[in-house]
This record gives sequence, structure tokens and C-alpha cells, in this order.
Amino acid sequence: MRPNFPFLHQAKRFWKTLGPGLITGASDDDPSAITTFSQAGAGYGLTTLWMAVLAYPILAIIQEMCARIGMVTGKGLTSVVKQYYPRWLLYTLILLTCPAFLLNIGADIAILGEAGNLLFPRLPSIFCSIGFTVFLFTLILFLPYRKLVHAMKFICLILLVYLVVPFLTHQKMEFILKNTLIPSFRLDKDFILIVTGLIGAIISPYLFFWAASSEVETLEPIAQGNKAIKRYTFLLMRMDILSGAFFAVLIMYFIILTAGTILHDHGIRNINSIRDAAEALKPLAGNLSYLLFSIGIIGTGFLIIPVLSATISYIFMEAFNFKAGLSKKPGEARLFYFVIGISMCFGVAMHWLHISSVKALLLTTILYGITAPLLIGIILHIANNDTVMGRYRNNRISNISGILILLLMLTNLLALGYFMFIR
Repeated sequence: MRPNFPFLHQAKRFWKTLGPGLITGASDDDPSAITTFSQAGAGYGLTTLWMAVLAYPILAIIQEMCARIGMVTGKGLTSVVKQYYPRWLLYTLILLTCPAFLLNIGADIAILGEAGNLLFPRLPSIFCSIGFTVFLFTLILFLPYRKLVHAMKFICLILLVYLVVPFLTHQKMEFILKNTLIPSFRLDKDFILIVTGLIGAIISPYLFFWAASSEVETLEPIAQGNKAIKRYTFLLMRMDILSGAFFAVLIMYFIILTAGTILHDHGIRNINSIRDAAEALKPLAGNLSYLLFSIGIIGTGFLIIPVLSATISYIFMEAFNFKAGLSKKPGEARLFYFVIGISMCFGVAMHWLHISSVKALLLTTILYGITAPLLIGIILHIANNDTVMGRYRNNRISNISGILILLLMLTNLLALGYFMFIR
């Protein structure tokens, strides 16, 4: 007779319900975001730790809107904007987002190569970058969509290593709790710049596009059999989104905690790369911290590069009416997979273009912090558009939350503009 473990059975059922939301949340902690979190912790200690708590409802609310738009319309954000809004808005959207996404891919591939070199010092970083990129593109080409999603879900678990790293040294729990619950802020340019970078790192615009498009991919078989969207499907989507957003901010929290207690407290205040962070941890928290930090980078790189490159391809395919979808075979959507490949190649080519990965990722997160409010404004309008959403438009709580998020991000941008250009 097989033993009965109700908890394990429930955990397995819950795991099966997770999908696009979990992957979306986990991919938010890409190598460039991890570098930004490390810089915030090393430079300012635990001063920015409270931002992880604030980021959770913001991320969950915006992702839920995007996923709901995808479920109701059966289209990605680009297709919705193209069908219901002026063309100039569509082209503005492409111009503001795709260059930043390409920079992000390049920075992430370079950092992924650095992480590979940390684990295998005899292999040059560029060889690691090329090897990982070819491997990921091969998986995208030949692995069926459902198996690809299944593999990406398990890759998400690798990021849990970051929950271990800060506790490899002694921690002051009261001090951590205080900085978690009580916000602190500094009115100076550098601090506002790092806050903008953190906002751009955790509220990344590519997630808006990916959240909508991945829901369309997942619900495609349901849409063919039943046009009515069941309430249960919405419930599963929201559970998935909440779990993914929680996972994203949890990793953000523990990376800031690691850098803020181990690096900052030992006088290491400037992190210019993932290598700096990993090598600084090694003598302070031991070889295990170095190993776990590097493995986490590779895990998140394996998530974000397919997500980013596919997002760029979704945007272009939807804008110009070409077939798109990871659920389609390469022969059915040749151009879609071609754009994914070109995006990855550009990322690798940044090495020979002598574009600094550190400068690229910092520029990317700041660009995200600037463009995110515009995108959130567009998403709010779509989610309230009767013609688009019908009875599935935003309720009062979603609208109030969305407007508060928009005002918060605009206030941060105004403060940044004041300290950068006026004061």
C-alpha cells in the first residue's frame, strides 16, 4: 500500500496550475536585474529593502491586467494596440521598447557568459555566451511548447538558491525586519537613480507583452473548443500571476539582503558586474555562496533570454500580421523563429561591438523605468475599453490601484528629472 501524503499531493496539484505567471515572474529577475539589486544592496545597505515589499502588489496588478487582456481578446498587446488604437501609438511603442529589449538581451548573454566563466574558469566568457545561446535556441526550436514551459518552470526553482546565500553569515533579524517594513528615502540624485533602476528592473516592460502573449499561447486550445471564458480559468490565471509576482520579489528581496548585509557591511560599496558580486562574496561568505550565486545567474539567464527574444518576435509578428507563437512548429512560423535567432545573435555580437554589458544593463533598467509609466497608462486604457474588454474590463479596485501605481512611477520620474537636469 502506497503511503498517503496529502501535503505533497496538494503541492503537486498547485505546481501543475502554475505556468505563464510563474515564468513571467521568475524571468523578471534576469541577470541585469540581479546586478541592479546587488548594486542597490552594496551601495545603500538595506535602505531599499522595503521596495521589494512595495513591488509585489504593483507587479501582480499590472501582470493580471496584461494576462486578462490576452485571455479576453486572444491577442497579444501589440495586436490589440494595432486593432483598436492609432498607428502612431503602435510605432511609438515599438521604438520605445524593442531597442531596450535588444540591449537587455545583449547584457544578459554577456553576464551569462561571465557566470559560466566563474564556474569553468578555463572557458573564456565569450565561448560560454555562444555555447549557452546556441543551446537555448536549439531548445526553443525543437522542444514542444508544453515541454518548454515545463522545463522553464523547473529552471525557476534554481533561483531559490538566493534564499540560502545571505544566511551563510550571521544576520541581525531585527535590523532586517525594520528595513523591510519601514520605508526610507534620500533626496539625492544617485539614490533616486538607483530607485529608478530598481523600478525598471522589477517592473520590466517586456513582462507586459510576454504576460499577454503567453496567456494566448496557453489558452489557444481552450479558445478553439469554447468561446466562453470560464470563471475557473480566471481564478487559475490569478493564482499563477500572484505566485509568479511573489517569486520575483522574493528573489529581489534576498539579493538586496545578501549584498546589503554581506558586501555593504564589509565596505564593498560598488558592484560593476556579476563577477564583482560573486568574487566579493567568496572570501566573506565562503565558496558555497560563490557557487550558488553563479548557478542562480545561469538559471535566470536560461529563463530571460528565451522570454526576451520571443517578446521581440511577438511584437514584430503581431505588428505586421505574421504567424507567431512558441506553440507553432518552426515550419509554421519561420519568420517568428528567425527574429528570435537574430535577436540572440545581436546579443552575442555586442561582445565584438565593444558595448559594455554593465553600461547596457544600467541604461536598460533606466529606460525601463522611464517607459514603464507610458505602457502602464496604455494598459489601463485598454483594460477599461468596453469595445476591447466588454464585461471583463477593470473593476474599481484595479483602476484605483493602477492609477496609484502610475502616479507613483511618474512622481519618481519627475524627481529624477529634477535632480538630473535642474538642481
